[in-house]
Amino acid sequence: MKKVVYMVKKIKNVDYKSFYQHAKKIAKKIHKPTFFILIDIIWCAIFYGSGYMDYFEFEFYLLKRKERKSFLTGRLNNEIVRKYNDKKDWNKLDDKIIFNHLFKKYLKREFIDLRENDLLSFKKFLKGKKRVVAKPIADCGGKGVIVIEDFKNVEKIYEDLLNNKQYLVEEYLIQHQDLSKLYPSSVNGLRILSFLDDKGKAHILNVILRIGNNGKVDNFSSGGMYTFVDTKGIVYVPAIDEKGNVYDKHPITKEKIVGFKIPHFKELEKLIDQISLVVPSIRYVGWDVAVTKDGFAILEGNQYPGIFQVKPSLSKNKKGILEEYRKYMDI
Repeated sequence: MKKVVYMVKKIKNVDYKSFYQHAKKIAKKIHKPTFFILIDIIWCAIFYGSGYMDYFEFEFYLLKRKERKSFLTGRLNNEIVRKYNDKKDWNKLDDKIIFNHLFKKYLKREFIDLRENDLLSFKKFLKGKKRVVAKPIADCGGKGVIVIEDFKNVEKIYEDLLNNKQYLVEEYLIQHQDLSKLYPSSVNGLRILSFLDDKGKAHILNVILRIGNNGKVDNFSSGGMYTFVDTKGIVYVPAIDEKGNVYDKHPITKEKIVGFKIPHFKELEKLIDQISLVVPSIRYVGWDVAVTKDGFAILEGNQYPGIFQVKPSLSKNKKGILEEYRKYMDI
């Protein structure tokens, strides 16, 4: 019944123009009729719960049936969230200011809520800082996030931030020099997907490195790229961006991406163990974490994690993440 409800919702909300354009693009790429691709997308939606963007992003058109079954899809991801994340506590992660108060111990930066602080308090907060980051309290994907470096007209900055509902202002984190060498204009963070089991033990399911590219943020939807990190903290596949471009080296800094080693990686498991217990009713989380010279600093938590799997064309092993999830989850 849940599958039927999910399919009805997907059919109702699908962007049919985009659906057709993506099918046409795939058909051209693999030299098959568009009609064949459309039918195959629908087939995969019925049997694997994949939306057309799953089909496109994870290159189902290159996979055999057994390989397709190994991939996490939109429908399964939704089921995991519903099953393991208590909806009444979603706001503890969704609201960035509530989150910052709950996880203050792990932030490694100062912050201020402009809804509760006047201009004088804001001026005191800025004192001694070279740059700050302002954010809306609930948007995602880097929307509305700005870096402020010029404090000449603090009154106007304060007024603009209130008008734009960018109520959360944080001290700008100085990332580890190795991450700056990779790309210096954004904080290049990690997305760690984790699951808290019935015994209260956290398990790291996947680690993704997000890298900025010609912008101030590392978000994929804002022009950044991402790649994957193995259990030893080493990047093992090229990075990709939203347009499908593939990068062995960073296009601006020319630094190698494949083989890049995450500093302090051995400390990550301990951090995830600790932060997973702060809101234990949210068991499946996508944590955004920065790497500083002193270790990890948590940026935010996502109660509705995105799906991250290596594109089949980037790996000899055409296998999704589902097997890793099923080690710990009943799905």
